[in-house]
Amino acid sequence: MRIINFVVASIVCLSVLSCEVIQNTNSSVKGGVVGTGAGAAVGAGVGALAGNTGVGAIIGAVVGGTAGVLIGHKMDKQRKELEKIEGAKVESVNNGEATKVTFESGILFSTNSFTLNDVSKASLLRFAESLRNNPETNVEILGHTDNTGNDGINIPLSQQRAASVQNYLISQGVATHRLVSYGKGSAEPVASNDNAAGRSQNRRVEIFILANAKMIQDAQQGSLK
Repeated sequence: MRIINFVVASIVCLSVLSCEVIQNTNSSVKGGVVGTGAGAAVGAGVGALAGNTGVGAIIGAVVGGTAGVLIGHKMDKQRKELEKIEGAKVESVNNGEATKVTFESGILFSTNSFTLNDVSKASLLRFAESLRNNPETNVEILGHTDNTGNDGINIPLSQQRAASVQNYLISQGVATHRLVSYGKGSAEPVASNDNAAGRSQNRRVEIFILANAKMIQDAQQGSLK
């Protein structure tokens, strides 16, 4: 599956807004485009400009500069592994310094269920292998639903689905301290809930792969490989 470049935004010095939308460009290059000013990017601002405040709150600020280039290059290599996983939509976010992987809930779960099916376990097994091979990252897992039903149903279901993915990754050797999961219910749709196709897109599990403190420190010191 090809990597899909995601709209990335950063807030630079002097309150000037710089919107970086570059198609078919290597993320390690985009990580350096931001330059020194982008180190001040505000996570919530990034998310708002991308159309999803939750995203910005998760991925935080752009590192930028030379360190951003090194992180982007490291993430690029992992994304090339992840794009081969069946049923995974892989996106470069935050100027290439983070990765978003989306699984449609229909791929992972039966209707109104949070039990992983056998096909999804095969995909998540490969995902876990990639995470084990790239230990200097943190992973945030978000479950989403469409707006069918109410929050009393949707929020717990989204939480349980995200937790199911988290627990399976842990069972496959991914360190517990790297993982956290949340349920967002129907609060953050990516498509219209007025038709079946849109609701299908909204029923999903998103996984964000983020550089941890050690990766950032190594990148800033120029020692990240």
